[in-house]
Amino acid sequence: MAKAFKEALESGKFVITAEVGPPKGVDIEEMKHHIELLKDKVDGLNVTDNQSSVMRISTLPVCRLIQEAGGEPILQMTCRDKNRLALQSELLGAYILGITNVLSLTGDYVTVGDHVDAKPVFDLDSVLLLETIKGLEEGKDCAGNELTGEGRPTFCKGAIVTPEANPIEPQLLKFEKKIKAGAEFIQTQAIYDLDNFKKFMEYARQFDVKIMAGIVLLVSAGMAKYMNANVPGIFVPKDLIDEMASAEKGKALAKGIEIAGRMIKTLKDENICDGVHIMAIGKEGKVPDILAAAGLA
Repeated sequence: MAKAFKEALESGKFVITAEVGPPKGVDIEEMKHHIELLKDKVDGLNVTDNQSSVMRISTLPVCRLIQEAGGEPILQMTCRDKNRLALQSELLGAYILGITNVLSLTGDYVTVGDHVDAKPVFDLDSVLLLETIKGLEEGKDCAGNELTGEGRPTFCKGAIVTPEANPIEPQLLKFEKKIKAGAEFIQTQAIYDLDNFKKFMEYARQFDVKIMAGIVLLVSAGMAKYMNANVPGIFVPKDLIDEMASAEKGKALAKGIEIAGRMIKTLKDENICDGVHIMAIGKEGKVPDILAAAGLA
């Protein structure tokens, strides 16, 4: 059985999380395989919430599956699809199931996904959601109504930040708001420029919050170029693109695993941050290989 994620955060160890993406359908065999593969190798498993505005199985039942398998789930909650009534109801439901780790996200806009005619909600944003969670912990809903009965929910609250954003100042402002709203851990968006990330960490270390660097597995030089051109807040340096391009035919994925492992090892050995969040999008089965490349198998 996995230790509580909050306990891992507070232990001072180098914390490792990964993520599983629920499928678009009811065939969950591959996802269950990934859960079994990863549950004992990481300190927490994020369950993505209609990632990139693509409709998939909802997060809460998948978190329950992780829990039943002996893993430690991290419930991602986006504000795009639910109003404050639904968000609070889901939080209370998660708590009574013993799911207490929550990552607060505003969410991608619907036009990037597969339901472009869907009506976006955005009743709250990630900061207001964190404040709402804190309110529930204090015994009140976000309308100021008292929760009934004895006992109060308690959560381990997280959020995200984009250290590669340019300009960075709006990100830093929202980062501070998230911490003030109660964020206990931060999982960053993908970072590839470690020198730039070190500068961010010099700023972030003034706050009492755990920072986990986001590592997205590169699978080709083309992927790296695409992200540079189309994904705001991600910058893959030219030397890494050239390294990916230099891989022998059919071995680009292996090179990407090597690069991810090397970056994680540097982050840990140089004590740059408190852990990593590995996003092997569509390649979840390769996370153990990344950990092995980092010397963390």
